[in-house]
Amino acid sequence: MENFKENLDFKDDVNIREELEKYLAYWRWFLVCIIISLALAYVNLRYSTILYTASSSIMIKDNQKSGISDELKAVADLGIVGSGSTNNPDNEIHVIKSRKIIADVVDSLQLNIRYFTEGKIKTYEIYHNPAFKIEFIDKDSLFYRLNTTVAIKRTDKKRFDLNDLDGNTILSGSFDKIISSNKLGNFKIIPRDSTFSDQATKELIVSITPRERLVDAYQSKIEVKTLDKLSSVLILTLTDPIKTKAEDILNVLVEEYNQDAITDKNLVSNKTKYFIEERLRTVGLELAEIQDNFKDYKSKFGISGLTEEGEMALSEVSETNKKIVELKTQLSLVEWVQEEIKKSTKAEVLPANLGFSDAITSESITRYNQLVLEKYRLEPIAGKKNPNLIALNNEIDVLKQNLQSNLANLKKSIEIQITKVSNESNRVQNKVAQLPLIERGIIDIERQKIIYSELYSYLLKKKEETAISLAITVPNAKIIDRAYSNGNPVSPNKKTTYLIGFFLGFIIPFAFIYIKNLLDTKIHSRKQMEQLLTVPFLGDIPHSETEEKIVITREARTSSAEAFRLLRTNLEFMIPKGIEGLGKVIFITSTTSGEGKSFVSMNLAASLALTDKKVLLLGLDLRAPKITQYLGIPERKGITNYILDDSLLLDDIKFSIPQVKNVDFISSGVIPPNPSELLLNKKIATLFETFRKNYDFIIVDTAPVNLVTDTLLVSKFADMFIYLTRANYLDKRMLVVPETLYKEQKLPNMAMVLNDTDMKRGYGYGYGYGYGYGYGNAYTEQEKKSWFQRLLGR
Repeated sequence: MENFKENLDFKDDVNIREELEKYLAYWRWFLVCIIISLALAYVNLRYSTILYTASSSIMIKDNQKSGISDELKAVADLGIVGSGSTNNPDNEIHVIKSRKIIADVVDSLQLNIRYFTEGKIKTYEIYHNPAFKIEFIDKDSLFYRLNTTVAIKRTDKKRFDLNDLDGNTILSGSFDKIISSNKLGNFKIIPRDSTFSDQATKELIVSITPRERLVDAYQSKIEVKTLDKLSSVLILTLTDPIKTKAEDILNVLVEEYNQDAITDKNLVSNKTKYFIEERLRTVGLELAEIQDNFKDYKSKFGISGLTEEGEMALSEVSETNKKIVELKTQLSLVEWVQEEIKKSTKAEVLPANLGFSDAITSESITRYNQLVLEKYRLEPIAGKKNPNLIALNNEIDVLKQNLQSNLANLKKSIEIQITKVSNESNRVQNKVAQLPLIERGIIDIERQKIIYSELYSYLLKKKEETAISLAITVPNAKIIDRAYSNGNPVSPNKKTTYLIGFFLGFIIPFAFIYIKNLLDTKIHSRKQMEQLLTVPFLGDIPHSETEEKIVITREARTSSAEAFRLLRTNLEFMIPKGIEGLGKVIFITSTTSGEGKSFVSMNLAASLALTDKKVLLLGLDLRAPKITQYLGIPERKGITNYILDDSLLLDDIKFSIPQVKNVDFISSGVIPPNPSELLLNKKIATLFETFRKNYDFIIVDTAPVNLVTDTLLVSKFADMFIYLTRANYLDKRMLVVPETLYKEQKLPNMAMVLNDTDMKRGYGYGYGYGYGYGYGNAYTEQEKKSWFQRLLGR
């Protein structure tokens, strides 16, 4: 038993050919599965939606590195260009894919309204020139939340029906007329043309999707990535069933991104423009009042101008007042900017390009505005805990504190300069005081006129500079390549689909066969039996393709017939010679029922009879008699009747059949209540003694040894035991039964026969495994089969 377990666990070196033949035997399965998988791949390609990929490339401009373009050099001296921020490509990728930008694209192209038409196989989207177009009058919140699908069907040249997907009419109306609906709001249907044809009567399906859902979808579908780590070139790609639609979306996406960047950049210029225009209105009114006063003063006193001394005094006064005005203007700008910073509760852009005399302050304001604009762009796409946004807020706070400190220092410096210039102005005023009264009055008016004229000119200059800044604001992205699709589908990929189909067609039967073999515990081949048993092996019998019970005749050349001839030959080497003139008794048994004892007994008897030997087939399985049933004849008296009825003679229970010559049959007879006790009857010994004298071979069909003890009770009468095992039927773990019986010598002269092997499958030394161990087509007759049976391997 221990040796058997060791054999059961034994594994020989891997035989590649043997392993391959386990799968090659099922080549028809592979062929059928591959054909089916490829057919399914074809159907998948036929009915799948074809997808195309469009791509576009842009370059994010880095103003600090790229310098000023030739077109802007003419206004470079104004100090309004060339001070842009350095754009981070990673940040710009998030901006491009932000909900705000994509929502603008959806609105611009009206992507939330799609038109479909039903084809023979599937529904197709019509992107350009649908038969009808729905136009919503009110683009309100209802429009952006709509999630519905309707069908438009033309009923005549001027009217249409609006149906749901079940074909029910929701409403009817006229083309180009505004229709009010609680579900859809206010809209009108515009036909593409006025013609009325059968084609025009087809339904056009309109699908309206909520804008936010589309934004989510395109955020995931649009891919934006840098050309490489050190490049500011971005590649935009989008995959869609309609290539022109994908191209339009990418092109409009770049346009909306650039427009958004221009809008952000113009925030500073617009705020500066507003400040200057307010100052111009105030200064203009005061200047006009001074000019009127000057005219009235000269008319009142009838003077036309100043004396030479007055002109000199006016010139000196004007110079000092001009300095005072410039300083006070600077002071008012500083105070105004301080007030803007103080009253703003959150970071806001400050007016720039105001002409501060301190370059550090101007640069600080410019840098502050850059950071604020960067924050404006990052906030919609980043969470509050985003590291970049937190770092940006910290940098804005630090710069804001520094800017306030710079402004405070600049204010003190300007106040000191004003005090100094005011002292100089007082000295000049003393000279003016010495002039006549009328001349002093005109100098005062002229001085105010000059001051406000200079201030007005200064503000006008700044206004023009700001206007130029607004006009020449350049976009963030330079378009390298507009969106383009080469028209080659990217999905489904035919080669990949067919390759996957072929692979699945191969792997499915392979996996099935592998698992089947892995879980298989049945005996299949002589090699397996030789590995697990020490019992001599007599031969194997292939599976019979016919329905005939007797497969061996003089003319038969089938594999089964040749197997029994080989078995008959091997018996000569196994069976003992015994006493001359006495027949040989061969018992045939098995581990369990259903292993083919009756089939092998009859055909072995028939093969021995072909050698002109007199053969008796004795049915000694008293519990489940099979001989008469197997031969298809009525039940008759047999061994049981002979033992129980002393009046019966052996000739009374013997019979023969015309199909098999030289073979006599004795069946088991009626099923007794005590078969084991009957087999111990003295008549059994007398029977075998008599049979040995009258027959050359006595083939005995016995009961399975693992189920009952009947066979062991009469084993002493046997010259040889053929222990039958059925391939693909008996669990290999049951081979412990014959191994034990052989080692304990309970069955004399025992040899194994493997029944019902599959000659087409390579199980070690099985049939079909080459000349010598099997029967090739040239040596055996093959049954003619239909093409379907040949395909299934039957």
